[in-house]
Amino acid sequence: MIRLQRLTPRQWLIVAHDLLATAAALLATFLLRFEGHELALRLDPWLVTGVVVYAGVVYFILGLHGPKWRFTSLLEFSRIVRAAGVLSISLLVLDYIILSPNFYGSFFFGKITILLFFVIQIVFLSGARIAYRYMHDARTQRHARNDSASPTLILGRAADVDVSLRAIENGAIKKIWPVGLLSPADSDQRVTVRGVPVMGRFEELENVISSFRERNIIVSRLILTASVFEAVAGAERILTDARRLGLVASRMPSLEEAGAALRLAPVAVEDLLVRPSVKIDYNRLENFVRGKSIVVTGGGGSIGAEICDRAITFGAERLLVLENSEPALHAVLESLAAKQLQTTIDGRIADVRDRKRIFRLLKEFKPNVVFHAAALKHVPYLERDWAEGVKTNVFGSVNVADAAIAAGAAAMVMISTDKAIEPVSVLGATKRFAEMYCQALDAQFARPTNTNHRSTRFISVRFGNVLASNGSVVPKFKAQIEAGGPVTVTHPDMVRYFMTIREACDLVVTAASHALSRERTDVSVYVLNMGQPVKIVELAERMIRLDGLEPQRDIEIVFTGIRPGERLNEILFAHDESNSEISVPGIVAAKPIVAGLDTMKAWIATLEDGLMREERALIDNVLRSAVPDFRGEAA
Repeated sequence: MIRLQRLTPRQWLIVAHDLLATAAALLATFLLRFEGHELALRLDPWLVTGVVVYAGVVYFILGLHGPKWRFTSLLEFSRIVRAAGVLSISLLVLDYIILSPNFYGSFFFGKITILLFFVIQIVFLSGARIAYRYMHDARTQRHARNDSASPTLILGRAADVDVSLRAIENGAIKKIWPVGLLSPADSDQRVTVRGVPVMGRFEELENVISSFRERNIIVSRLILTASVFEAVAGAERILTDARRLGLVASRMPSLEEAGAALRLAPVAVEDLLVRPSVKIDYNRLENFVRGKSIVVTGGGGSIGAEICDRAITFGAERLLVLENSEPALHAVLESLAAKQLQTTIDGRIADVRDRKRIFRLLKEFKPNVVFHAAALKHVPYLERDWAEGVKTNVFGSVNVADAAIAAGAAAMVMISTDKAIEPVSVLGATKRFAEMYCQALDAQFARPTNTNHRSTRFISVRFGNVLASNGSVVPKFKAQIEAGGPVTVTHPDMVRYFMTIREACDLVVTAASHALSRERTDVSVYVLNMGQPVKIVELAERMIRLDGLEPQRDIEIVFTGIRPGERLNEILFAHDESNSEISVPGIVAAKPIVAGLDTMKAWIATLEDGLMREERALIDNVLRSAVPDFRGEAA
């Protein structure tokens, strides 16, 4: 009764329709099968009422009232078939076992009558639904073909294209008239998908545009689905052709992109990665994050802000954002609040260098997990202002790690970099030193002789350049392209590892879940699998082509020389680190050989002394002693 009271007016209308359809199906069956006295005997109002009431119970249990008719599909049709089957089998049991042999001496319905009722019932129950879906789709297609709708080609395999067509049909994408499809698959050629014909392959784009123009249909847009970007060269060629032909190109996210709404988006450089994105186990992330209290330092930066977004998306109970930039803190809090999720969000202005404030904030908040993303990361600046790098990257990390222990956190995750391996810069050396301190703490807590129970795990996650993050080459190249060039690249052979912000942050959270799970091994460094490194000059060329321009013809590329602290290639593992695959795709674990905690604390004391004296040589000596493969230049 309580569930009946929760039905909406629309659902009550569906219930009424289904009951009337059942009564009509039963009467139609009797009229087709019987006549005269036999028909009059079966047109008993009590009999019809009893069958309809029983049918209503069956329909309610199977949920026929739930789905909206505008989305009627094979799934809804299968529910109708099951409901009709249950009702028909019930009548068969009633006719052959309970009723007829005892009261009539012959069968009241009979097998043929029940079979006929089964068929008519399915037709009556599904007919109105199918008709409603057809009228809705027809109305949507008429609206799509009005004067304001843009004739559009959709590119991709049939499975991806189907997502876009459904989004257009249900109104999620408006003012789009799909006139044709292009697919790279042999099996998709010369077929239609939801009534839209496949016109050929990607290479035939210009010919297809011309054929439509001959029919006075001016195609003005392209929608690129996920399968277009599986081969980067193909996507670049399509984008170049689109720009030349005056077409607006948009992309449609695949259903695998968690949280992605079914809406068109501009094609971004992230779509032109030379490898497919790592597949993320979102169930694992949700199970790990849900209900937890999480702190993110540097939460206003591109990486920190994305970790905050992932935390509330996956159901964190509380989130504390720490950021030393007031504008950045305001921006991320506004962005998170706009999502209107259930997480309790707080933001505080705080500098990780301020040990007392970090201790107080974490102790008051009592986090389960701390993500430490606050850092200084620009190589040339830290080569010049080396003391600032030590203060933030070393002492800031020490402060957060010690505060995490004092607050009883289950884990601290430090965001590190591939530049920390065999470092040649202050950035790399300071990040490696911070890694080593966390590793020393992790090893200390893991000792069986430790009197404290293991309350905090310390892990570091290394990844390379993050596409479109603050200060990365992507915004820089984009600004240079918009200004007409030139695009500046330091060296033609310089390569870097790249990944998207979303991918990087999802894998950071995944690494944390592994570190705290039973499946983990005793490792404290996780390295994200970024595939093959990308030449920076090739990235610049792709970005130029993404704007429909030609490198060195429309936009010049100029090589400016390697800057202090840079190297041509980045390294993911040190020579003394043993590494191995783990059960999580996209992540490799490493078990580095590190100094003891007492040794680390002695080095930290010397670093502090060097900062007070402003002695770069003393700082360098400590970093070289702690990080034997540090090859930076002493000032």
